Amino acid sequence: MNVIKKSNRVRNFHWISLVYLLLRLSVILIMVEQIRNRNYENVFLCVLTLLLFLVPSFVERRIHIDIPDTLETIILLFIFSAEILGEINSYYLIFPYWDTMLHTFNGFLAAAIGLSLIDILNKHERFAISLSPVFVALVSFCFSMTIGVVWEFFEFGMDQFFALDMQKDTYLTSFQTVLLNPEGLNVPVKVAIDSIEINGESWKSYIDIGLIDTMMDLFVNFIGATIFSLFGYFYIKHRGNSNFLKRFILRFYKEKQEAR
Repeated sequence: MNVIKKSNRVRNFHWISLVYLLLRLSVILIMVEQIRNRNYENVFLCVLTLLLFLVPSFVERRIHIDIPDTLETIILLFIFSAEILGEINSYYLIFPYWDTMLHTFNGFLAAAIGLSLIDILNKHERFAISLSPVFVALVSFCFSMTIGVVWEFFEFGMDQFFALDMQKDTYLTSFQTVLLNPEGLNVPVKVAIDSIEINGESWKSYIDIGLIDTMMDLFVNFIGATIFSLFGYFYIKHRGNSNFLKRFILRFYKEKQEAR
């Protein structure tokens, strides 16, 4: 039995090392190409990506918390998909639901991290607390939504102060407003947009500057957070019997060794 467990650990080690190697090599090759093109903004994104790749290893070595291989792999792929594929390769524009997919995963992963942090405290010998599964799941959900909101603040700040367009625009063919109610009542009227002209240039429709994108991001974050929190409730209630959820729950190394 010990031989089998050792073999599994070696196989998992090689797997996660291979993921690290392939992703880092890809980022370095892309960075070299961006340097040749003198696109220094993308060079910065590549450097940022390489630094973010170090975060899981830093957490494991410095804080002595084990990040399951499945969760670590998804985090690495998430970083690569957001920074390299999304920003540099323009997947946000090529694939309409790329950003939506990433925000959904973000809600799921952030909820997993939030639940893990509370569960670690719940089981740690220094803390004389025993929180109910409902409370842990609720904190997990709130933690994920808070991360989502803070990220939207960051996107808004970058757009306002650095003239970026992280909160993508949306074409609108109609909208509802009380401002244009001809009777001055607090009753919304629907305004259909047949044509619009801005600075002498005709546009095909009105442009919403980021509101719909922001609310959609928060909504799919809500979906991801809700899904994991529901699973997390049953995981805590039945004290970690789900092999699927164990792939996403952080643990102290001491606890991991005792589980073996």
